[in-house]
Amino acid sequence: MRSFGSCKLKKMKAAIYNPYLDTLGGGERYTLTFAKVLSDGGWEVDLEWKNAEIKASLENRFGMDLTKIKIINDVKRGDGYDLCFWVSDGSIPALKSRKNFIHFQVPFQNVNGRSLLNKMKLFRVNKVICNSNFTKKFIDQEYGVNSLVIYPPVDTISIKPKRKENIILFVGRFSGLLQSKHQDILIKNFKKLVDSGLIDWKLVLAGGIEVGVDSYFEELKKLSKDYPIEIISSPDFKTLKDLYGKSRIFWSASGFEVDENKNPEKVEHFGINVVEAMSAGTVPIAYNAGGHREIIKEGVNGFLWGSTQNLLSKTKEAISDKRLWRGLSLQARKDSLPFSLERFSREVLSLI
Repeated sequence: MRSFGSCKLKKMKAAIYNPYLDTLGGGERYTLTFAKVLSDGGWEVDLEWKNAEIKASLENRFGMDLTKIKIINDVKRGDGYDLCFWVSDGSIPALKSRKNFIHFQVPFQNVNGRSLLNKMKLFRVNKVICNSNFTKKFIDQEYGVNSLVIYPPVDTISIKPKRKENIILFVGRFSGLLQSKHQDILIKNFKKLVDSGLIDWKLVLAGGIEVGVDSYFEELKKLSKDYPIEIISSPDFKTLKDLYGKSRIFWSASGFEVDENKNPEKVEHFGINVVEAMSAGTVPIAYNAGGHREIIKEGVNGFLWGSTQNLLSKTKEAISDKRLWRGLSLQARKDSLPFSLERFSREVLSLI
């Protein structure tokens, strides 16, 4: 509380809700960064989750100081708050704060989005926010809204190039929840490269194993046996920065062989891991679907692939042509900068 003579200014309060918080993925980084922008600006921020111990996991994974953010059991859909930021699971909640924002990180469809009840609830929503134009296309059509795209934040200051090693990297959770990251496809194709004569290169797969892993993680380890493949489970942010910094190439098979018009939720909705790699000057070679197209400019800052043969040929080209790789790397670093934390903060503050 600040005092000016006899006048006191009430501290603004914000409620934050994300039902996927324990997946510790890109969407959760988005939510926490939104919350941190507010708390750093003097807001009192409450984050709903059933167990306050999750804060340590969030800080460790994302390298964030969340000291000012309070974990509470129920934010009561924003009742009694000045602002509510709500990550939707496909439903539209009846939000009750003075300013209400619904965020879609998944391109939901066929969920009866234009129902009369949803339309009534949307009257209380100041703005619907999406993480990419790919997501926006489906959300606007499904719910009959004109959503705002605020791209996810990337720490382009601390994620930076280091002395490069012959590493092909992928970062993404080891689970099939909603969308598969298809690490198995990456392993099989790296093995083909090795079998065809590639030497002194390593494939590194890093990602969370907190939810939805089942037997998939163990299957990947078996598939990797006797090849220069390293699998890292639930790395902290320091480890991720090091991996991004020293890797030469970033692979992604997210969305592989999915019809994105029928199942848009199963492809990459944006691709924050791709931008993080680019920030480190690591050249992305990602599956040609979803949000990847909003990040990668073919042959300029990386490559998009549509078949595994395509993946292998473009990888071989990037490995063998050092001049090409250098040009792609420099442009990738440059093109990552518009996705910075500073840009995200500026857009959030202008919104509220």
